[in-house]
Amino acid sequence: MIKWFADLVIYNWLNFSQGTRLGESVHFFFYDTIKIIVLLSIMIFFISILRSFFPPEKTKKLLSNRGKFVGNFLASALGVVTPFCSCSSVPIFIGFIESGVPLGITFSFLITSPIVNEVALVMLYSLFGWQIGTLYLISGIVVGVVGGIIIGSIGLESEVEEYVYQIQIDDDEIEELSWEQRIEYAKGEVKDIVGRVWKYVLVGIGIGALIHGYAPAEVLAKYAGEGNPLSVIVAVLIGIPLYSNAMGTIPIAQALLDKGVALGTALSFMMATTALSLPEMIILRKVIKPKLIAIFIGVVAVAIIGVGYMFNWVM
Repeated sequence: MIKWFADLVIYNWLNFSQGTRLGESVHFFFYDTIKIIVLLSIMIFFISILRSFFPPEKTKKLLSNRGKFVGNFLASALGVVTPFCSCSSVPIFIGFIESGVPLGITFSFLITSPIVNEVALVMLYSLFGWQIGTLYLISGIVVGVVGGIIIGSIGLESEVEEYVYQIQIDDDEIEELSWEQRIEYAKGEVKDIVGRVWKYVLVGIGIGALIHGYAPAEVLAKYAGEGNPLSVIVAVLIGIPLYSNAMGTIPIAQALLDKGVALGTALSFMMATTALSLPEMIILRKVIKPKLIAIFIGVVAVAIIGVGYMFNWVM
């Protein structure tokens, strides 16, 4: 239905020529914008109801007093269903540390949460199919678990700012919501999240449209295709300084895949952009020291690169 409407508007009403670079780019932008915004609104509503069962306080309690490996996996799994934006990293980090959550488990949560945004995961399933969506889910959890275990094994507790350990946060009883309250919460989340991310979605779709219509396939294949052994490393290095969420990078990844870029390379770009964004590092600097930030970036970058090469080899 959406594709039929996009064809009608772009090719019939606006008289763009089908098959031309400009026509294909405009059609890509119009079609994907409607599809993604509609899908976002619907899925955010239902997933927000699920998220209402996992407030930060309950997440904090579930992660407390957990051992290595089990705790890291549980933290990554919770990161999938309880995504928090980078602006929430500081209070979440403080809450976890104050509750006795080990540092490595805390980082497993913080790594996976932005990578496997559950709304973006639904979009991946819808746009690319269940195989790629499942691969991305598994890889995001693996990166979070491995990264958290490595950081936790090094013994970097001294690299957390001293004041964090001195903060006392009240352990208030968690209020149980009624279904009416959950629905109202979900409506508010739709308005809030779509209102905050639509600009990033449009930018991502715009870049994807340019790649889809104008970027020569042979150029992309040369620098980011399967034949370039350094394509995954290049994708991660490009993605680190950028700032976007998974929803904004999905249209770019879709366009890259359409042009023949390897799956692992495209997914590595998405992960690096969402998990290692510069604004998040600036915010985290409020609670952790530069040495730990550098180790965090290095460990996660290496893990993402490894996942990218693994997917390229498997696929």
